[in-house]
Amino acid sequence: MKLICNKQNLYEALVNVSKAAADKSTIMALQGVKLSLCGGNLSLTGYDLEIGIQTSIPVVSEDSGEFVMPTRFFSEIIRKMPTEEISLEIEDNLNVTVTGGVTEYAIKAISASEYPAIPELDSGDKISLSQGILKSLINETVFAVSQNDTKPVLKGELFEISGSKLNVVAIDGFRLAVRTENIKCDNDMKFIVPAKTLTEVSRLLKDEDGMTCEIRVTKKQVVFDFSGYVVFSRLIAGEFHNYRGSIPQNSVTEVIINKRDLIDCLERASLLINERIKMPVRCLFENDSLKVSCKTSLGKIVDENPADVSGPRIEMGFNCKFLLDPLRVIRDDKIKLVMNVGLLPMKIIPLKGDEYTYLVMPVRLKNE
Repeated sequence: MKLICNKQNLYEALVNVSKAAADKSTIMALQGVKLSLCGGNLSLTGYDLEIGIQTSIPVVSEDSGEFVMPTRFFSEIIRKMPTEEISLEIEDNLNVTVTGGVTEYAIKAISASEYPAIPELDSGDKISLSQGILKSLINETVFAVSQNDTKPVLKGELFEISGSKLNVVAIDGFRLAVRTENIKCDNDMKFIVPAKTLTEVSRLLKDEDGMTCEIRVTKKQVVFDFSGYVVFSRLIAGEFHNYRGSIPQNSVTEVIINKRDLIDCLERASLLINERIKMPVRCLFENDSLKVSCKTSLGKIVDENPADVSGPRIEMGFNCKFLLDPLRVIRDDKIKLVMNVGLLPMKIIPLKGDEYTYLVMPVRLKNE
């Protein structure tokens, strides 16, 4: 079995599909990438039994067959080859010769018979979305997914389709992010996609006009098909949190503030906070200003930003990172902060529209 291909095409495909290969597995083949040759087409698959990524590249060949290559080792060999055109020759005993100019490697492949079968990928209800929109749906919410293994259902994002609206929701117990988009879909659906899958999908999506992604959903699987890549994943089983009941409908104090100014202010405060030193930032809303302060063993900061404050004076403490995450993805120049008394969550929303809602729980402050 022989093939000739472009080095960059092969290397890029290897790097992308290997994101789904298993880091450790009792099945050695799952730590590699499966290559399937059929004439002028070479298909590559990475799969860890939870998530899989497939793509294909054009090659020059009249042969067919399958084999598995060690992921990082093979990728680095391809990357280091000195020529843009490389050739692979795979013998029946799985000895592989990789040639580029005068450079030649002799390495060993793994039998494709050891590679588990992938799920059926062609069935299921279908949704079509702009790649740019899907990328924003993911990036504006995925940071709020739980990292806690005690509630596996919250380690994914809820995709909820009702009528002509798609809501993508992430919760970690301290914050909630909801992104809404109008879509065309004949069926109402709910399914929970692992955050790892969505992160890999977002990494591969193209934010260009006219490019779409087809999503196919079955009872246990979801498939994202776009730009020559197929990403497939198990869904997370279980009942997602009733997020609608968590979103406050009333407010005591509302604040309109310039987003960039607030980001800069919080980033200055974050210099006093790290993984070892975890202290909240103290936010005081009064007299058309937001005063931000933070005191840790590293030092103290007092800062202030102009703001349009409607309602009584209110002081709250927050995890600085939890405030910064949504500010970095909201596209409006100004945002609205909506608050209630006590330890009820603060809502952060764009100044216009209702496509994005973010809730963050305050932190109880100690008297200084």
